[in-house]
Amino acid sequence: MTHASASPHVQSVQAIVAEHRTWFMVLGIVLAILGVVAIAFPFVTTIAAKIFLGWLFLIGGFAQIAHAFSTQRWSEFFLDLLIGVLYVAAGGWLAFFPLTGIITLTIFLAALFIVEGIVEIVMAFRLNPRTGWVWMLISGIVAVAAGVLIFAGLPSTATWAIGLLVGINLLMSGFSYLLLASAVRA
Repeated sequence: MTHASASPHVQSVQAIVAEHRTWFMVLGIVLAILGVVAIAFPFVTTIAAKIFLGWLFLIGGFAQIAHAFSTQRWSEFFLDLLIGVLYVAAGGWLAFFPLTGIITLTIFLAALFIVEGIVEIVMAFRLNPRTGWVWMLISGIVAVAAGVLIFAGLPSTATWAIGLLVGINLLMSGFSYLLLASAVRA
């Protein structure tokens, strides 16, 4: 389909992708490289993802506790404090005991991949008939399949599945952005 016969939405998307083509390419390359690294070291990626998530919860928990003490006269002080303590406990468990809770994290990531895949599929259909939309669709399908594969392999695959599937997902997302950018002339 040519630019003249494309809808205004498609033309707008084409213009944005063309204008920021270099950033689409850079994002694609970075995601693809991270995907290859994650696939090469799936157990390390699994542990790293768990520790990183733990630190996010720790930081959020300490911020919540600080907020609770800064608003002590607030009627919800104790609930605010309790949420902060729960975040710190969960974060500490995830960050400092990296081999525990991998199954729970695996379930969480499986759900994340399925939702991400659905969103990418919706994005692909919104990009249609734009050249390259099929790659976004394929990326979405692969993300949904990765999520289903994680669920199907539990519990025995939890130690390596997260890292491997994160890698596959990153690699496919990287290729989809690269191909989308390649489909547009600078």
